[in-house]
Amino acid sequence: MQAKWGFAFSGSQLDRAAGLRGNSDRIEALWRAGNAAVLPLWRGKVPARGDALLWVGHDHPVLADAADAPVFLGLGDGKAWFGADISDWRPEDDPLPEPGVFFDPSEQRHPALGQEWRFVELRGIMAALSARDAELAAIAKSVLGWHRSHRFCSACGAQSAAAEAGWQRKCASCGASHFPRTDPVVIMLVTLGNKTLIGRSPGWPEGMYSCLAGFVEPAETLEDAVRREVAEETGVRVGNVRYLASQPWPFPSSLMIGCHGEALDEAITLDPAELEDAIWMTREEMAQVFAGDHPRIRAPRGGAIAGALMANWLADRID
Repeated sequence: MQAKWGFAFSGSQLDRAAGLRGNSDRIEALWRAGNAAVLPLWRGKVPARGDALLWVGHDHPVLADAADAPVFLGLGDGKAWFGADISDWRPEDDPLPEPGVFFDPSEQRHPALGQEWRFVELRGIMAALSARDAELAAIAKSVLGWHRSHRFCSACGAQSAAAEAGWQRKCASCGASHFPRTDPVVIMLVTLGNKTLIGRSPGWPEGMYSCLAGFVEPAETLEDAVRREVAEETGVRVGNVRYLASQPWPFPSSLMIGCHGEALDEAITLDPAELEDAIWMTREEMAQVFAGDHPRIRAPRGGAIAGALMANWLADRID
């Protein structure tokens, strides 16, 4: 199923070797071994050149900027894979990211990495990476981002510390253990006859439209989440809903759950707080979009489940 849909961050058969996470001696030995490969991340960005990520050894100078212990990502290809956060480093000459933008095009060069390697947004290169690099980068970005935003115990407020090779945080004050979170998000291919419903959020790049999506609420089924989100954002009622596929989405740490929803009507009542626009597209119009010939809407970004859902609907392959 994953290969059929063709999207990033999954399918490389990485051995996460979760059974090793509690063995600190074994993790330390893997870290010190000559075949350890470390991906340094800076504020969620990855070091890249074209379609290649930069993996360094455990003693590389760039890791001097890592404030915390690395996260063990798994085993594969004869290597032990790690991720390290060097976000405390501050570039001297390169621009800093603008807060709150949908996509940050700025690039940063670390003096220890050379001019050819730059920290870039993973979103911009995800479709060009190998399946293994994309999956490892997604894990590192999600887990390291969780550590940066969950430094204090939610039970007592004391500062917690990384444990279990980076896959937990433990509080020395009250003994509570905390685990990385993943937020479930439904993303819906909503259809009615020969049409599909797409929309755009405020602040998206010009011409960018996508399937509707939204977070699953507590005590809510996926089917109910699809119906609620579509109704809240567009006023369109949805009947039958079925699951299609899923994709890890490390922006910052979600699981995109692709569903097909059958609309009961096509009248749109837009919620401007949620969407800037929503429209019905025929298959013929969507074919223009994918060909790059539509006057308003640009083709979907490669590697994302939204584009895969629309492409498979266009080809009549959603079963």
